[in-house]
Amino acid sequence: MKIILVGASGDVGQAAFAELSKRHEVVRVGRTTGDVRADISDPCAIEAMYEKVGAFDALVSAAGHVHFAPLAEQTDASLKMGFESKVMGQVNLVLEGMKRLADKGSFTLTSGVLDRDPVVAGTGAALANGALAGFVKGAAIEMPPGVRINVVSPGLLDVSERRYGALFPGHERVSSERVGRAFAKCVEGAINGQVVIVE
Repeated sequence: MKIILVGASGDVGQAAFAELSKRHEVVRVGRTTGDVRADISDPCAIEAMYEKVGAFDALVSAAGHVHFAPLAEQTDASLKMGFESKVMGQVNLVLEGMKRLADKGSFTLTSGVLDRDPVVAGTGAALANGALAGFVKGAAIEMPPGVRINVVSPGLLDVSERRYGALFPGHERVSSERVGRAFAKCVEGAINGQVVIVE
């Protein structure tokens, strides 16, 4: 398969690449690095990315960021930033990709643990993750025949401990290998409309 991997340079993206590149051609996409550059917060950049890549069999997104801050410090702007980046960026990858995806192709998005196991200052992430879960479940029943969509929802990766561990007290760390296999399950398997939890 030819797989587009958006957010390939991040910890989750690297886990997906390590697993999927064993068996498939993977086109890495990032804002500042990768085979193709694209900022998914810009719908025009998404369209240009698809034009450059051409025909493809699967889209995997591990992109988007949110603002971590105590709820009392969150604002309309800070919450919208995370929603537009992590949610609408990935949603727009699907909306534009539906026009171009190969028959029987798939979309796999990425959310995270905080909508089901919250932490202090993580409300923005919880909002985005919950929205992605709802989008995938709703979109699955309207996909073209044979096309699937799922979302991988990992806990904090072991390789992310140094940067983000303090935000996740008491949370189990998950291995990059297990996260990579979750993406393989979505891309190479037959599930549809699922939130694939990796804890």
